[in-house]
Amino acid sequence: MSIVEELMQTATSDTDLLRTLDGQGDDFSVPRDVDFLMRAPSQERAELVANFINDNQYGVATAEESGGKHSVNIVIRMPVQQHLALSVSGFMACVATLFGLDYDGWGCIAQKSAQHIVAE
Repeated sequence: MSIVEELMQTATSDTDLLRTLDGQGDDFSVPRDVDFLMRAPSQERAELVANFINDNQYGVATAEESGGKHSVNIVIRMPVQQHLALSVSGFMACVATLFGLDYDGWGCIAQKSAQHIVAE
């Protein structure tokens, strides 16, 4: 799959996730920890990408291994307004492609803004 096709598919998946969060009453402007996941062919490749992410301060990345499968989990504290979420997700898809990993998308917990009660 070309990088353009990957970006188009990622944007569609990201928009679907945002619709789900919207259905849960999410306030997209509230910053929260957002997890981005990449699947790696080896522990060495996972560590290489995690180090790249951390060294360039794109997020906080951890190379992980579970059941013989390798991955990179990247956490970024951010709001998830569509233009931000899709831009960061697209960047992660590009990084994954450049390093030969599979980008598996992102997720977060829906957030609601705090309601302030004003006494009169």
